Amino acid sequence: MHWIHLTDEDQLQNVLVRSQEKPQVIFKYSNDCFLSEVIFRRLQENCCPEQIDFYFLDLVAYRNISDKVEETFNVNHQSPQILLIKDGECIFDESDSEICLDEIMEHVAAAV
Repeated sequence: MHWIHLTDEDQLQNVLVRSQEKPQVIFKYSNDCFLSEVIFRRLQENCCPEQIDFYFLDLVAYRNISDKVEETFNVNHQSPQILLIKDGECIFDESDSEICLDEIMEHVAAAV
């Protein structure tokens, strides 16, 4: 799977703009959380669907961006967490062991 590393707040504006064209996914990861690694590996086992951009946000290194994500998309902070952004809004979020690509794709299909 190809990940775009979310390392700059300006990239959030790009997520908002690109979400008008195609869904954007933000995966919030913490290297302090074993479950984050488990979920990340599970997602890595899958092919990256072309109709979605996948962003990887390291919460420890970029806490300021995580705070901005929480504020921008009006979601409570979790780790690990996945957010599906379409038309500038978070249309689906999930956290912990509930995260799976199949469910993300179901929400993408419903949004298109």
